[in-house]
Amino acid sequence: MKHILLALAILATGCSVKRFTVNQLGTALAGTGGAFAADNDPELIREAVPFSLKLMESLLAESPNHRGLLLASCRAFTQYSFAFVQQDADELEATDLARSRELKLRARNLYLRARDYGLRGLETRYRHFTRDLRRDPVSTAQRVRRKDDVPLLYWTAASWGAAISLSKNNPDLVADLNLVEALIDQAAALDPDYDAGAIHGFLINYELARPGASRGADERAKQHFDRAVALTGGQSAGPFVTYAEAVMVARQNRAEFEALLHKALAVDVNARPEWRLQNLVLQRRARWLLSRKDELFAE
Repeated sequence: MKHILLALAILATGCSVKRFTVNQLGTALAGTGGAFAADNDPELIREAVPFSLKLMESLLAESPNHRGLLLASCRAFTQYSFAFVQQDADELEATDLARSRELKLRARNLYLRARDYGLRGLETRYRHFTRDLRRDPVSTAQRVRRKDDVPLLYWTAASWGAAISLSKNNPDLVADLNLVEALIDQAAALDPDYDAGAIHGFLINYELARPGASRGADERAKQHFDRAVALTGGQSAGPFVTYAEAVMVARQNRAEFEALLHKALAVDVNARPEWRLQNLVLQRRARWLLSRKDELFAE
């Protein structure tokens, strides 16, 4: 709270030290995500996060190249869109299709806003990165060689990939899939076990969609799943939910689908407080997926 009050005071002033102070405060705010991550009340976070998002954007207006704030904004917009917009849209699809479509459009736009912050963050170190990425995705992504760039690579790819997943009727955006692939593959090359298996979690889903690589996709997805579970000690619901939804539905393996989601629901959300909120969010998705099993699997 003290960071928020200080930020409002600074933004209202015109003092000569404003830029320096904004940068210092931006650095502090960029590292405060843990307070939300450990919360046990997703609805409280749903209501609190939008103010924080707009506060970060206000600070970025004063310090547009603050790398920490650009990463924090990319990450926060992505997480908010998935947990509190896309999930609502998915759940409403069966009962209110028009509202579901509205929310999916909003989720996509939030993901794209996140992507743009991520690309701006990469631009602070690699000039013309976005332009060059569109011209030659693989070689441009491979210009990123520092391990401390992996968070930006990962969250930019995650937000961009999520936007594409909601844009099957937008061929121009779907055509960006090879750019997402270049980013996540470079992140994996630099630090495959980043953030307790976040990249492996992404690749569980992506391996089945990777263009021109259908042979061996199941095996690669399983390898990523096993590694993600190992890195989290089985205390994250994420790998179980992702593998069930991405792989078991595609393979029409209902028994394993149910078993994986029950494992996700059995995760103790208090065992790792730093993962508490994400586990609660993903357990909500697990329950929703189980409620749809008769729709997802043919008899």
